Amino acid sequence: MSDPSRSTSRCESPGWFGGILRNRLVQAGGFILLLLVLAAVTAPLWVRAGLLRDPLQQFPAGLDEDGMPLRAGGDFLAGTDNLGRDVFSRVVFGSRVSLTVGVSAMLIATLIGVVIGIVAGFRGGKLDLLLMRYTEMNMTLPAILLAVAFAGVMDNRVLHLHPSALPWHWLDVELKRGMISLFLIIGLVCWPGMVRVIRAQVLSVKEREFIMASRALGASDARLIFGHILPNILPTIIVMAVMLTASTIMLEAGLGYLGIGVPAPAPTWGSMITDGQPYFITAPHLVIVPGAAIVLTVLAFNLLGQGLQEVLDPKRKG
Repeated sequence: MSDPSRSTSRCESPGWFGGILRNRLVQAGGFILLLLVLAAVTAPLWVRAGLLRDPLQQFPAGLDEDGMPLRAGGDFLAGTDNLGRDVFSRVVFGSRVSLTVGVSAMLIATLIGVVIGIVAGFRGGKLDLLLMRYTEMNMTLPAILLAVAFAGVMDNRVLHLHPSALPWHWLDVELKRGMISLFLIIGLVCWPGMVRVIRAQVLSVKEREFIMASRALGASDARLIFGHILPNILPTIIVMAVMLTASTIMLEAGLGYLGIGVPAPAPTWGSMITDGQPYFITAPHLVIVPGAAIVLTVLAFNLLGQGLQEVLDPKRKG
């Protein structure tokens, strides 16, 4: 006789992995992402092997006789920038920054959103009201404005986390812009949308019969959350996380465009667009190439997320 308290996650259904691999959207998005990840991971090896130029090196032959950037073709596949640097190499190395920051920020935002969503949906009452009002307050402010505000504080100042009268120094934090501070900032402003979806899923799951049966058998709250609720909302978390990565990458590019992303000389797609704007008429590739890289990456994550949703969400299967 089967245990009525035993839950079955959608990810445990037979053939779900094969269904993901057969989905056309997953195949398209996964293929693009695979190429991007391989290019980002192996970029230093290409430079050492002489197959890719140093993205920071300024080539004397990278500018024409008037000192203007070279267009695509010839010795430079995607042309050069205003300093004679290889645009293709800079785009490839820029993918390392965008993917690292985007995925890291997604993990932080997902962790915050899942924890708050589960607590709010499972506990309910005044705690749910308080958490959801705080979430909605954060949603009223555009993420880009919050990120700009946080990034503006990162000006190498030292933050004292202790009373000035005490001779403690181990609680001093130096606020400076870099890859780590950037994905922390983006992760801390991108979680509200995740909270509402997770809370709604928890409210739906916790009213099912197997949850009530487990509660009647004396299951603790921790067992209900980690043994029953979390496995059943895991497909939603996966889909939301994949789609959230597209947003975090867009936000990283936006901060780079505004000049408050990863500091130079690290090549980033947003800063490349900013640097290329004055030359858009004579050298449009300076804007088009990094812009196309952003569009392609965001498209890949959206295709992958849509495909996963079709496979993992039973309401869309029909």
